[in-house]
Amino acid sequence: MADALFVIPASVLRNLSDKLYEKRKNAALEFEGIVKQLASSGDHEKISLVINLLTTEFVYSPQANHRKGGLIGLAAATVGLTSEAAQHLEQIVPPVLNSFSDQDSRVRYYACEALYNIAKIVRGDFIIFFNQIFDALCKLSADSDGNVQSAAHLLDRLVKDIVTESDQFSIEEFIPLLRERMNVLNPYVRQFLVGWITVLDSVPDIDMLGFLPDFLDGLFNMLSDSSHEIRQQADSALSEFLQEIKNSPSVDYSRMAEILVQRAASPDEFTRLTAITWINEFVKLGRDQLVPYYADILGVILPCISDKEEKIRVVARETNEELRAIKADPAETFDVSAILSITRRQLDSEWEATRIEALHWISTLLNRHRAEVLCFLNDIFDTLLKALSDFSDEVVLLVLDIHACIAQDPLNFRQLVVFLVYNFRVDHSLLERRGALIIRRLCVLLDAERVYRELSTILEGEADLDFACIMVQALNLILLTSSELSELRGLLKQSLVNAAGKDLFVSLYASWCHSPMAIISLCLLAQMYQHASAVTQSLVEEDINAKFLVQLDKLIRLLETPIFAYIRLQLLEPGRYIWLLKALYGLLMLLPQKSSAFKRLRTRLKTVPLCSFNGDQIKQASSGNPYSQILCHSGSQISEDGDITQDNGNLQNGINFASRLQQFEQMQRQHRMLAKSQAQSRISSASLSKVEPKAEPWRIPTSEGNRPLSRSSRRGVGQFQI
Repeated sequence: MADALFVIPASVLRNLSDKLYEKRKNAALEFEGIVKQLASSGDHEKISLVINLLTTEFVYSPQANHRKGGLIGLAAATVGLTSEAAQHLEQIVPPVLNSFSDQDSRVRYYACEALYNIAKIVRGDFIIFFNQIFDALCKLSADSDGNVQSAAHLLDRLVKDIVTESDQFSIEEFIPLLRERMNVLNPYVRQFLVGWITVLDSVPDIDMLGFLPDFLDGLFNMLSDSSHEIRQQADSALSEFLQEIKNSPSVDYSRMAEILVQRAASPDEFTRLTAITWINEFVKLGRDQLVPYYADILGVILPCISDKEEKIRVVARETNEELRAIKADPAETFDVSAILSITRRQLDSEWEATRIEALHWISTLLNRHRAEVLCFLNDIFDTLLKALSDFSDEVVLLVLDIHACIAQDPLNFRQLVVFLVYNFRVDHSLLERRGALIIRRLCVLLDAERVYRELSTILEGEADLDFACIMVQALNLILLTSSELSELRGLLKQSLVNAAGKDLFVSLYASWCHSPMAIISLCLLAQMYQHASAVTQSLVEEDINAKFLVQLDKLIRLLETPIFAYIRLQLLEPGRYIWLLKALYGLLMLLPQKSSAFKRLRTRLKTVPLCSFNGDQIKQASSGNPYSQILCHSGSQISEDGDITQDNGNLQNGINFASRLQQFEQMQRQHRMLAKSQAQSRISSASLSKVEPKAEPWRIPTSEGNRPLSRSSRRGVGQFQI
């Protein structure tokens, strides 16, 4: 220390700590000259003593002016050393860096100025302190003092120039430093970091692309910054990197894919768009490399298909198609179960477009990897059944396509129909809203006869009689009206002459017994008019209720449609189709005379000719009732082809109609017993809730007063469900 004081005049040391800048500046110039003389004489030991004096007595002094003077002195010493300054940097630079955290803003300012002058002299030798300098500049970029910020920016530009020129810069050592600071929210720091990323990426010898996964998330995070300038800078940097990825023969997509998946779900619109755009390019470029990440990518693509921003929707749809076009092999890390899990979750999305694309994915997987998908059938089956209640017709149709594809196997077909009936049972609204659509579509996809036979088998043993009745009515109405079931109707029309038709009729009959009107409709469709008449006459008072009449009204309306045109044409030959007339008159007798259905059917029957046109023979009806001669055949049976034969024990084409009628009546007795018990339960509940006396439950009011019913009370069946 004494040697250093001997070298430096006392006046210079005094002026170096003066409060006036000019005096400190002049002292620094003198200091520079002294160091230059020592350097020229090669006396580096004294130079070290002088630098040590500046550090201990000035830079680390509690007096601000001393610290300012010490910083100026260190810069002057470096200038004086010129080319020989490198060997003293270990003494010079650390005290300056330490001053960047000084509480006095002016000291921090002079520290920036001093380091700037030092850097200009030593240039490339400066690199050994780069990490410490970068850390200090990062903090100074957000300094509260504007002058310090400006000085730091000047120093930053110089350091960038030095780094781009240097061949000693270590990107491997720098990246951890950069990664630690990428999630800082301060806008000045963010600008500082993006600036460095851009500069280093522009250096040909520095491979920033290889380290992109280390700071990619930070760049995406800046896209949602409140500052437009920062968003623009981050977007510009990302665009440049994406272009480099396109031109690079080898890219590590895996780490970046994870980041992009997270950012594609960002609440910020611009971030989502950028992330989806990157994913789109990755899918095109990486293809097989991204197979392990298909499920994760799909998990963010599907929601974006329904994004409120059109640009995002367009890119997401394009990406979805690109992804689906890649035919990956489950043996090559393609996880079918993960994809199914994602699609199952997206089926609960509130957006129709997302649900539709999720179903397209399930369909694609079934077509490509059927065995693997069926292994996970239990995981998705309930969700697919639930999707049948969707408010979108397109969604329901796609779900049905998938169910039909799954049901190609007999076991899965049976499971589908069983679960479908179960869903209809627990959710009647599904049957009302979607029943017709579901049944018709399945008939197209899986063969109508096969579907109806299976449904009939299940409903035959249905314990819930009310539901069975409603379900049969719905199936019957679909059978009578749906264009998709025209072949099935044609087969049933041939039941008396065709073994396949007869077998189908018998198969449906057991479950159709749940509804009188369904049985009558089935018999009319199969041209089994005698049995239709027998069923009509078997009905008793309890069966003729409001619900029954509503069903009958619908049937009468259907008789006027093209589907039953053959019946209306058969009425041209009343002598040949006597049982048809008797069945229709039986229905007419059940209708209230003032109802529109009564008037409609009576009008139709009035058009039946008084004579039978059967070719060569014309039979004139007797006077009075024009059909009295026809309807009086009680001991003979007129078959459906018009031939009059003797009673053969109600056995036609192998069908025992007497046994079938007993089957129908037995089923109706069960329905009446159920209706009676339900009525008694309601009456019991009502009697407990009201004090006043009520009419006896076994009596009903009539126009002639109260009189007991002639037979046990029975509940009518429900209405047809459309």
